[in-house]
Amino acid sequence: MPSIGKYISDRSSSFSAAIVRRLSSWKEDNGDLVVKNDSLNLEVTEFHIPGVKVIVKLKSEAERLGLDLKGRISFFTRSNCRDCTAVRHFFREKGLIYVEINIDMFPKREKELIERTGSSQVPQIFFNEKWYGGLTALNELRNSGEMEVKLREMVGERCPEGAPPIPVYGVDDEEEEDDVLLETVRALRKTLPIQDRLIKMKMVKNCFSGVDLVEGIMDHLDRGRKKSVITAKLMAQKHFFHHVFGENEFEEGNHFYRFLEHEPFIMGCFNYRSSTNDSEPKPASFLADRLSKLMFAILEAYASDDRLHVNYSGIDRSEEFRYLNVARDLQRVNMKLLSPSERLALFLNLHNAMAIHAVISIGHPEGVLDKRAFFNEFLYLVGGYPYSLNIILNGTLRRNRTSPYSFFRPFSKGDRRLELAPHKLNPLIHFGLCNGTRSSPAVRFFTADGVESELRCSAKEYFQRGAIQFNMEKRTVYLTRIIKWYNEDFGTEKDILKWVMKYLDSTQSGLLAHLLADDGHINIMYQDYDWSGNL
Repeated sequence: MPSIGKYISDRSSSFSAAIVRRLSSWKEDNGDLVVKNDSLNLEVTEFHIPGVKVIVKLKSEAERLGLDLKGRISFFTRSNCRDCTAVRHFFREKGLIYVEINIDMFPKREKELIERTGSSQVPQIFFNEKWYGGLTALNELRNSGEMEVKLREMVGERCPEGAPPIPVYGVDDEEEEDDVLLETVRALRKTLPIQDRLIKMKMVKNCFSGVDLVEGIMDHLDRGRKKSVITAKLMAQKHFFHHVFGENEFEEGNHFYRFLEHEPFIMGCFNYRSSTNDSEPKPASFLADRLSKLMFAILEAYASDDRLHVNYSGIDRSEEFRYLNVARDLQRVNMKLLSPSERLALFLNLHNAMAIHAVISIGHPEGVLDKRAFFNEFLYLVGGYPYSLNIILNGTLRRNRTSPYSFFRPFSKGDRRLELAPHKLNPLIHFGLCNGTRSSPAVRFFTADGVESELRCSAKEYFQRGAIQFNMEKRTVYLTRIIKWYNEDFGTEKDILKWVMKYLDSTQSGLLAHLLADDGHINIMYQDYDWSGNL
């Protein structure tokens, strides 16, 4: 019996080796082989052959050397740093587990970096508690063949306490300051007659009158009516409460208001945690920049190099997912203080960050009900108002236009969110927004200073990746279905083709120019949209 088992084992090993040899001789573009992108620091590579699925587990450098590492590799980084990316790639290729301390995400750790190395430059690599250096030192280590020596040093003992600690949410956070009005607001929450009322033939829950609010402020602060009205207006400007019908910011008299935590939409906001954020609102430009840097860091750590594949489970388990804390800071931010470019970049980034969060929380949008939950019911509280992916795209960025297959605009007349819409619709937004599906543009995040040029790069990248195809014999152009869904943003069919020309490579633009040159009829058809996840 043992000999039979040995025979089967040997034959199995030979068969596996033959498959791997055969796979290595195939080309990826012949349609017979698909290699799953393994640049996400995953443990396996998958090969798909017609009718067969083979999963080959790759050995890490430590496993290849027969080492059981108990120590820790860690390095300090910043977002958008080429050298940091090179270090990250090196450890990924070697299959080595590492701890990344991004000081854009954990700014309090910059002081530690300076104390340990005498500089704030990154990357800085540590093997356990020993500082090794940056990218140059790592290249020297790789070229000298001494990596095995460093790894063996980390075999025996566990990582000592003197090594850079793993970033921990809540410990490495910045301290927050209570809003100067908070004490008064807390008192009003307890003393105001908050109740359900019939107003304009509608039952409105948990509201209070403007008169009661002013008198409550007068009693609590012992000040006159005029100054109390000014205080009430300041509270409204900071989004502690809103008019129940959005008719005004605050006016004393027969008007009714509701605290933000009592709004009917509040429990559906995924950046809300049992209570509103009562800290002093941070400057909108600071939060916009912070969100951008944090999401850049998440992409660098958990997306493939081309950003077409995202490791959502890795993000979900990571400390980097603490960007939700920044999203919570957006609850009462004053968005009106942002410049047009800052506002555009923030809404693009917010959409893509929310899409990542939605995939993790409720899954990819595959069926009709899934799409409704994903695009319409997954909400963030931003600047005192609810935003869904649909509202960001069609209400804000598209200036209150209907979404595909809908007859209703996102915003009704007088909706204060309309004030944040850009002055002019920019069709390029469609190529900067990722909804977590394979046919959507690659996920990316934008900077306020470069958002226009970055959107142009996104469009070029998307069209050159296959969002336009040609059949010259049939004089047919196959365009991404995104253009069909939002055709009113691009103009007539001929206008669309001329507009697309600016974002094609030389081969594509040559083919399209040839079709347009003779003024003959051009058939435009639209590609199928792949709703499966960009995993």
